[in-house]
Amino acid sequence: MRMRPTLSWTPTGEPPPGTTDPGPVVDVLGKGGVLVLSGAGISTESGIPDYRGEGGSLSRHTPMTYQDFIADAQARRRYWARSHLGWRTFGRARPNAGHRAVAAFGRHGLLSGVITQNVDGLHQAAGSEGVVELHGGLDRVVCLSCRTFSPRRELARRLEEANEGFAPVAAAINPDGDADLTDEQVGDFRVVPCTACGGILKPDVVFFGENVPPERVEHCRELVRRSAAVLVLGSSLTVMSGLRFVRQAAQEGQPVLIVNRDPTRGDRHAVTRIALPLGTALTTVAGRLGISVDDTAARPGPAEEVGR
Repeated sequence: MRMRPTLSWTPTGEPPPGTTDPGPVVDVLGKGGVLVLSGAGISTESGIPDYRGEGGSLSRHTPMTYQDFIADAQARRRYWARSHLGWRTFGRARPNAGHRAVAAFGRHGLLSGVITQNVDGLHQAAGSEGVVELHGGLDRVVCLSCRTFSPRRELARRLEEANEGFAPVAAAINPDGDADLTDEQVGDFRVVPCTACGGILKPDVVFFGENVPPERVEHCRELVRRSAAVLVLGSSLTVMSGLRFVRQAAQEGQPVLIVNRDPTRGDRHAVTRIALPLGTALTTVAGRLGISVDDTAARPGPAEEVGR
């Protein structure tokens, strides 16, 4: 029987209380060597909803699983129709104050690295360098047969040509770039194959039910080992792909700090959780450190680069 991936968790016992004082983050960042681990919550202020917060997309939407994508041509049709429409909005998203603050911390030498669970590319657009995309990125696609990579903007152009006039109105856009469409709206949407071998194209992201490449996991573990502390930003840490690094840091004696308005699965491993919106919290932290948070290093979103 096919198992569904873990999409939610239920706290046991009384969750540790959060605080609205960002002082502990100021103290830890001021010493440097901090590894940032970010989740969907850091992108909500850019107009991209999260999965599990108030009004999160999982209340109405089950993300595509790797198993369904591989096994079912109709599932792939639904996915690409919804993802193609979502890309028009998702690809125009701009970094917010939280992304810009992380980039500023990096420019001032306070970070040992940035690991993001997000696939939106907004950390890079804000100017952060060397970002590890734990779950990949929506700005590129890969052929499952010949493993050829190509830009998402190229696929978007090909899908536009194959589906002229496709412009349904989506109910919402989800954190994975998937638009909410009915089967009637999907209709007979045409999926295009790999131009190199005719194989099946997949976004270069880790679907639910798919494993993060082991070499990427080991790279992240090494970043944890080399860091003085781990700062979690906007992640519920529900899935093990991110939680394992929090557990590792706690086991190895590095302090873990979490900025997330709601309780997380990693709270018991953290020295504190700051229950504030990311933009507000990180702008305050930057101000106390004498760091300016601006958008001078921000780049256009991937869809804007091609005038979409």
